Amino acid sequence: MGIRSTLLWIWKLFDPLFYLFSRLHYIGDVNNKPSVFRVRLTKYKGKKYILSDGTKIDKNDLLLKIHLHNVRIIAEIGKIKNDLKRAKLTYRLVLHSMPALASYLKEHPDEKKIIGIIGITSLDRGVKALGFECFRPKSRIYRFFKKLGQLPIYVLSNSSLRNFQKYHLTYLFLSKETLYSRYSQDSSEK
Repeated sequence: MGIRSTLLWIWKLFDPLFYLFSRLHYIGDVNNKPSVFRVRLTKYKGKKYILSDGTKIDKNDLLLKIHLHNVRIIAEIGKIKNDLKRAKLTYRLVLHSMPALASYLKEHPDEKKIIGIIGITSLDRGVKALGFECFRPKSRIYRFFKKLGQLPIYVLSNSSLRNFQKYHLTYLFLSKETLYSRYSQDSSEK
């Protein structure tokens, strides 16, 4: 068993505990496969942003924060050596989970109060095609600690640490209206 396999095994072992203490919720299945998203409500604490559809994200707005289920994704793409193929598979997994995200938000008891979706990533290629808008967090200290927290994921999912410095931490925002218009079951049936 290699070092990556061992780390992944340990991560799989502790992931249920992380899930339990992080207040995350699974959002359901997509075509009999679990979604790659886990979510929780959060009050936004950063600077104000205005999305292209006019949605304003301001301090203390209620957002649905998405977390990728990284253990699951890494387990699925782990055997693939080609970085482009890995990226394409990850993109497809996220794309196929977007309708479940829209359904989850529509059925949420606080749906009327929730402005949109937020995610934080250091790998933001392809997210604009999914409808997300990217902004760089303004606080350097916040960026440093968040990126440091993503280092284990990067180590497990990539073959080299050389490129880690190139990646910038990015906020991903998606307004509720954009999510519904692109991924809601109602809109796809029209």
